[in-house]
Amino acid sequence: MAKKFYVVWQGRETGIFTTWDQTKKLVDKFPGARYKSFPSQAEAEAAFGKGATSSLSKKAYSKPASAQRKANSPTVTSVSENAKKYDVEIYTDGGCEPNPGKAGSGIAVYRDGELSELWYGLYNAFGTNNTAELNALHQALLIAQKNLEKGKSVHILSDSQYSINCITNWAYGWKQKGWKRKTAGDIKNLEIIQLSHAIYEEIKNKLHISHVAAHVGIEGNELADRMSIYAIDQQDTQFCRYPEPIDLASILSLRAG
Repeated sequence: MAKKFYVVWQGRETGIFTTWDQTKKLVDKFPGARYKSFPSQAEAEAAFGKGATSSLSKKAYSKPASAQRKANSPTVTSVSENAKKYDVEIYTDGGCEPNPGKAGSGIAVYRDGELSELWYGLYNAFGTNNTAELNALHQALLIAQKNLEKGKSVHILSDSQYSINCITNWAYGWKQKGWKRKTAGDIKNLEIIQLSHAIYEEIKNKLHISHVAAHVGIEGNELADRMSIYAIDQQDTQFCRYPEPIDLASILSLRAG
């Protein structure tokens, strides 16, 4: 994923931080923690100066102590009104501990604006974050393909700009050059990129893919994140459907990536 800058207005320490691991230690289980990620240092500095009240949106974390006592999980926003414009919304995420290291992928599927199913797996003891993100996007494309064939409208949301670019942008140039880069060196994750791009080519005129911010309290993204880490904990190499019934609070209280 692209580098992010994390602003902490209220936590064990306040300021601007450059890694989620560091930020998480400052806000995890801290009563009333207030924080948010930004794509650039300039935006982070401006937001920190304005303060939390001006900078936090409904999609940002704001963890009241009462909510922490109930579930030890971050406050998240439910599916947006925009999500209800699509029959199917698929959130994807990949996790790796450390990077490279133990990797897993996760997906959260919404149908008609309601959480329908969760998926996890594709564990790799020697994986990378990028590979895990691509694996998740590949599975989302397979789900999207089946639903589009049934006449459903589908929206895929990934917090990995790298994965989206690989499949929807960079693959065209690589393919024209015989799946080679402009510069020296092989294309990393080439096999999964080729498989995913082939599916994308078939359905791109009907499919909508978007980048979604990570760790800002968007329910679908948070659930996909939990599934990617759950995959690491379970060490399941298959892609498995999480058993129902789905207890939202319990899943959100699982380890985050």
